[in-house]
Amino acid sequence: MNKQVKSRQRVADHGEVFTAEREVKAMCDLVLPETQRIDSRFLEPACGDGNFLAEVLSRKLAVVRKKYRRSTIDYEMNSLLAVSSLYGVDILADNVAACRERLYKLWAKQYKSVCKNECSDDMHRSIRFILERNIVCGNALTLCCVDENCNDTDEPIVFSEWAFITGANIQRSDYTFAELLSQDEAQLSISGDEGTFLQKYICHYRRLGENG
Repeated sequence: MNKQVKSRQRVADHGEVFTAEREVKAMCDLVLPETQRIDSRFLEPACGDGNFLAEVLSRKLAVVRKKYRRSTIDYEMNSLLAVSSLYGVDILADNVAACRERLYKLWAKQYKSVCKNECSDDMHRSIRFILERNIVCGNALTLCCVDENCNDTDEPIVFSEWAFITGANIQRSDYTFAELLSQDEAQLSISGDEGTFLQKYICHYRRLGENG
């Protein structure tokens, strides 16, 4: 995304102005070690079409490629972990869809480059499912999902924590955004040690989404 403004109307209605690539890179450089840690979690409360999240994912995937390119399974698990560590909220549905697709394509290009003929369709589906859970259409100020007119609904924003537990099994734990923010910690944390989970699921990392 090179343009910082899509339209004057969107700026007037939603204050939408995208951060330029140079500033995105400079800001990510301020927390360079975290952008290179595969499981370090990032939340962008006004993610737009993903300028910050795409930059962070690119850096994480570069690390995954360097460390795990010789093993398809190790690469899959760690690239999935990198994707699952990124969270975004935007009030505009087209931005949410664009962000999900942008992150997916970034991952898919790297996956094909590394794993070639060993690429799995199930893996693609798992990544798309994670992005559907992690990049949500909502209002980060009210912590609620929004309707097609960008008005708040009664549905709370829910995020999922993803963690490998035994071998190739991954656990998904769902929390409301409000529950996460209600903690007394100085900075936002999405972790199994805080909050009360809504639901918990466990399955093979290539089978995400089959149980809801």
